[in-house]
Amino acid sequence: MPLQNRDYDFAADALFLDFDNTLVDFAPLPESVVLPPDLITTLQRLQHAANGALAIVSGRPLKQIDHFLSPLRLPVAGVHGAERRSADGRMTQLAVPDIERLLVCLQPLTLQHAGLLLEVKRGALALHYRRAPHLEQICVQAMSEALAHEQGFSLLRGNMVVEAKAADADKGKAIAAFMEEAPFAGRRPLFIGDDITDEVGFAWVQSETAGGLGIKVGLGPSLARARIASPAAVRSMLAQVLERSQ
Repeated sequence: MPLQNRDYDFAADALFLDFDNTLVDFAPLPESVVLPPDLITTLQRLQHAANGALAIVSGRPLKQIDHFLSPLRLPVAGVHGAERRSADGRMTQLAVPDIERLLVCLQPLTLQHAGLLLEVKRGALALHYRRAPHLEQICVQAMSEALAHEQGFSLLRGNMVVEAKAADADKGKAIAAFMEEAPFAGRRPLFIGDDITDEVGFAWVQSETAGGLGIKVGLGPSLARARIASPAAVRSMLAQVLERSQ
């Protein structure tokens, strides 16, 4: 169903937001995303209006989210929940496997194809093919073969990326952890995301226990029960919700 502004209630809801292709538009390289000039102000106002119950849940490392949103420091789950900063500033880091052998296996592929990029994270390794989409199957096969000899990882396919991540980390678990804490506890979780990596988050927030709503950005099959057209539409909706609350 299309998402309506009235579906969000500051007094009752906890809002969880993916970053790439949800708050910001997709870019050729992870570091080249451009923040709209009013996004940080909108997020600051949303956080205040919701009494702090707003968090970013992303595959990016936490430090990258802080870099883009500076000076704002929100609660953040990074690397699919392998690292998480609570609303009170407390840091939680999951035990993660070593990526060194994966890196050795996959680096020759990136040297062979200039359009590929390996992104090293804590306990995760992402192989981006944004600039070489025709290499998708080669990247998936290479990552699958590299993981066949490793333990503690799961393979995750996303938008123009295939990633090895810590098997114990996922966005659903990260949101569940936030919902155990103030100021999120006791609220209805809403999670807005765009990608296959967000489906486990949609599943958790829409579970009988959580009683929330997953919101899919863009086209494609999804477990999410609501849908919104684009990152621009997400930003517009958030701005309109703020205006309606005044």
